[in-house]
Amino acid sequence: MNKHYDPEFKARAIRLVQQQRSDYPSMTAVCRAIGDELGVSRETLRNWARQADIDAGEAPGVTTGENEEIRRLRRENKRLRESNEILKAATVFFAGELDPRNR
Repeated sequence: MNKHYDPEFKARAIRLVQQQRSDYPSMTAVCRAIGDELGVSRETLRNWARQADIDAGEAPGVTTGENEEIRRLRRENKRLRESNEILKAATVFFAGELDPRNR
């Protein structure tokens, strides 16, 4: 089930995880406790916190901005490939129309 949370809620949840990290033995324990309070699954909360660490440069990985750029480039690449396929099909069609053997 894919729920959408507003950015303020997400930021508050991440802030709570970061503030209470030292009070728990593991990241899973923090996320379970806070997730139960907020009604968010622990994995969702853990993913948000991990991505926040990556975005802050505290952990290795692809930042949110880079991820959006990759997504945008993939969409553009797909659109360009589709355009190329259309142009190839049109070229074959019109080449056949102009071929004197087809008249």
